[in-house]
Amino acid sequence: MPRTVQDILDHADELANRFEHYTPDEHDERDPESFKALRDAVLSRSDAERSIKTAVDNARAHGYSWALIGSLLGTSGEAARQRYATKQRA
Repeated sequence: MPRTVQDILDHADELANRFEHYTPDEHDERDPESFKALRDAVLSRSDAERSIKTAVDNARAHGYSWALIGSLLGTSGEAARQRYATKQRA
């Protein structure tokens, strides 16, 4: 059933009242350092992936096989090729 304009306004007033009278509980607080550490780790992983991609491209340009590259990455040559090979446009 659609709400009336008055229902919407009443609900907005209720939410505003709850917001204005909200007092956070100390147990609701989160440590921002743990979020920063996670963000930094994700950025480091991204940088490492970029570095690996560049190194793989360079190794391939110098004739190294996917099997050897895969062994250094701890995977098969085929898995390395699927992940790091430059896609050819049709």
